[in-house]
Amino acid sequence: MNPKLLSLHGLKWNPFSPDVPTEALLVTPQLEHFGWRVEHLAREGGFALITGEPGLGKSVALRLLAERLSTHRDLALGILTRPQSGIPDFYRELGDLFGVQLSPHNRWAGARVLREPKAVAGEIATFLGIPLDIEAMVRQVDGSLYRNRMK
Repeated sequence: MNPKLLSLHGLKWNPFSPDVPTEALLVTPQLEHFGWRVEHLAREGGFALITGEPGLGKSVALRLLAERLSTHRDLALGILTRPQSGIPDFYRELGDLFGVQLSPHNRWAGARVLREPKAVAGEIATFLGIPLDIEAMVRQVDGSLYRNRMK
């Protein structure tokens, strides 16, 4: 948009551009409350999904939310760019966002916790970097759920 036309109407940025800085966006009380709820949800290990009809402000809400959550060091924020894809593609994209290889059809690896609970518990403790009671974790696994169990 022409800078002269913008200044004629007292605008610093093109209001229809996706590049409008977040400080220039209108944050309504509802949007502020939404950001607060998602921030607290994320701190507790939850996740959020934003859906809606075109033109309702989902992208703006995400931009404001991303800026708000960027102050938290231990929080990962990802935005799926192909929501119309199938379930396998959804998991692949989710894995790519967070650097984890996800395979929605790998039931053998998914049942690994039932086949090898002690090994999986040890890997979890190593990943988290904190001491865990591995034996207590193993006791929580119900081996009868694994249909090919050894007798």
